[in-house]
Amino acid sequence: MKGKNKEIIARLYEAFGQRDMTMMSTLFDPNIEVRQSSLLPWGGTYKGFKGVVDLATKLLEKVDSQIKVDEFVEAGDQVIAIGWTQGTVRSSGRKFKVRAVHVWTLKKGRVLRFEAYIDTPKMLELLG
Repeated sequence: MKGKNKEIIARLYEAFGQRDMTMMSTLFDPNIEVRQSSLLPWGGTYKGFKGVVDLATKLLEKVDSQIKVDEFVEAGDQVIAIGWTQGTVRSSGRKFKVRAVHVWTLKKGRVLRFEAYIDTPKMLELLG
């Protein structure tokens, strides 16, 4: 059904905004793989729901952030979210707004893979 994957990803962003890991877990495949540049303090490759929790914990230790999606592009079993990550760097109180692109791969209505791309040099500068 057209749009179903996009709806699932929109629900995930809503759950993340509320820090509702229980809701998020229902939308992940047990073998989920998450990747973000290892240049970032929270970056790397994470596997399974425990990996997702580890990534979220590391991320939220460094920044208080929300994702603002400007556009979803649905491409078969992938959904690309284009927007911004914005919030506050916890150590300095600096506000930030950094461009972000997320690539979600779904299988049978559950997220199998998540790749996060942000303006890494700008984020590293903001982190100090």
